[in-house]
Amino acid sequence: MIAAAVAGCGINSTSPGVEGPIPSEPTLIDYVDPSQVSGLSTQTMSEGDLDTRHVHVVYPSLADAPLLNEKLRRTVNEELNRFTESTVPARSTGNPRDPGSGSVAGVLPPPEFNVEWQLSAVSPEAVGVRLRFGASTGSSWSEARTTIWYDRTSKRALDSTGLLKDKAALNTLAALVRVKLAQRGPETNPSSVRPDPKMFDSLGFNPRGELVVEFDDRQVGPESLGRVAVALSHAQADTLLSASGLRAQRAATKPAAAASAPKESIDAENTAKPRAASSLTGSVDCAKAKCVALTYDDGPGPETGRLLDILADHNARATFFCLGSNAAAHPELLQRMRNEGHLAANHTWSHRDLTAMSPIEIADQLVRTQREITHAIGQVPTLMRPPYGATDTQVTSIAGTLGLAVIRWNVDTQDERDADPRAIADRTVSRAVPGAIILLHDVHGATVDATPEILRRLTAEGYTFVTVPELYGARGALAGRTYDSASTSSALHRQAMP
Repeated sequence: MIAAAVAGCGINSTSPGVEGPIPSEPTLIDYVDPSQVSGLSTQTMSEGDLDTRHVHVVYPSLADAPLLNEKLRRTVNEELNRFTESTVPARSTGNPRDPGSGSVAGVLPPPEFNVEWQLSAVSPEAVGVRLRFGASTGSSWSEARTTIWYDRTSKRALDSTGLLKDKAALNTLAALVRVKLAQRGPETNPSSVRPDPKMFDSLGFNPRGELVVEFDDRQVGPESLGRVAVALSHAQADTLLSASGLRAQRAATKPAAAASAPKESIDAENTAKPRAASSLTGSVDCAKAKCVALTYDDGPGPETGRLLDILADHNARATFFCLGSNAAAHPELLQRMRNEGHLAANHTWSHRDLTAMSPIEIADQLVRTQREITHAIGQVPTLMRPPYGATDTQVTSIAGTLGLAVIRWNVDTQDERDADPRAIADRTVSRAVPGAIILLHDVHGATVDATPEILRRLTAEGYTFVTVPELYGARGALAGRTYDSASTSSALHRQAMP
């Protein structure tokens, strides 16, 4: 079953995710390759640990669109505040799990909030950013979709209904959508569609320029339907569009050099490209040297380039557990990691708690990220780190099928909760032991600020900085096994359960 799920994920290379429509579906939106957009960076917000509440948010920012950036920030924070107010963090049972020990039988996963993004369109006239909000209270997962538009001509950031001429156009759109939904049969509820801007908060265009309307889970039908969307023809929709809407339509239908190119299947990449390894592997014998592995999660991001400069200045190498969505936006940073002796590894596509997902969803999160990293560096990652350290036998088994070792940590610097570089450095240095795997995050400026002090003080204590597989000598880290550290006070590894 797991092998079938993994194999299935290798086929749908152009899908925006498990929810993605099939290529012949008229509601398919041709998303833009973010690596081709000048001035794009990503913003990251996260909170929570394994046993309380999981929050991970990533959204883009554009150097030339501060009003868009601010509207995205506000939109994300409003949704996060609603989630926070509606949930209570899970409480420790008094027997807390060690980092990454995964779900416990009979215990629901912690509440989770996750945001990922795609570019619906980019042109000199308009930019569209589609946000996908996912949330669970431990028992079910639901998603909502919002598309924010930026009119570069009028310098305005718009909700999706800003693409329409007026209230009358919204009324007409609602009536047309009700007819479309009625044609689908009894699984949807057309009468639930109202001319409410909150209901029409995700409007976009397919490659032919037809208007695509998407709904949130349970908005017009049962959650089992997944993504529900309809496409309206030019004849139906064009007269409803405002000047901003027409600019957005042209942006979405331009023949795009920036449009996403299909990636090779992961199977083709695995057979054609070498396994990822530091170019400096073999230069240090960790059986004799005092080694530690600095690991940085959640990037690459705006701070990663500066961090690479710091590591180069100190002749230190690290392991970067990259989110697939960020790797897609910044392949040049992954290439620099490879060229400078670091190791790029898999941290899933969007930082979901894998223990709360189905086998095919777990495989999709890993396969898509494998594809992006391999495409960027010409090497196939051999390591993955589960978000929040949450893993179980199912996650480990699927990772092993993909040729991945599961890497956790034994030193948590708690840098995501602290803006004080000195405090981060103090915790890192005080907790370091030979063979340690040290958890840090390259999306936080304070962590990058702390890194020179960490390197200086640990170097003075005789430490050498290596990538994770180098801790384990010539054997490296083996696929399908879980590793916490190589310190003598910890088990070197744990064999995956059958």
